[in-house]
Amino acid sequence: MRCTPQRFVVMEHLMRHPVHATAEEIYQAVNRTDPRASRATVYNNLHALMKAGLVRELPVEGNATRFDANVKRHHHFVCENCGRVEDIDWFDSPHLARRSTLGGRVVRDYEMVIRGTCETCSQQLEEEAKCLN
Repeated sequence: MRCTPQRFVVMEHLMRHPVHATAEEIYQAVNRTDPRASRATVYNNLHALMKAGLVRELPVEGNATRFDANVKRHHHFVCENCGRVEDIDWFDSPHLARRSTLGGRVVRDYEMVIRGTCETCSQQLEEEAKCLN
């Protein structure tokens, strides 16, 4: 894979800002440092980086796909209150490992997306509840 200036700046942004950004967020950030990069350039470079195994898409709901430069095996936690996406260290799911629960399916890979309330939002909700009492 050729390291073009645009590809480098997209990858650099993802590595320096591990916030699981959308393509639009990456485009806006990249455009602040290199206004020559178009949306199409950012999208094309994200797809090329994914194809090379350097970036991956996140399987979270919503209108926009999120991207992650951390390609090591890990899971994700999505806060249902603020929308923040956090990395969670990898752990195996023993239920997926049992062949009897899979039937004839062949699993290539898996990751979990866990949903709930992040630590910051949990603390804020606790404080608000205390104020109401």
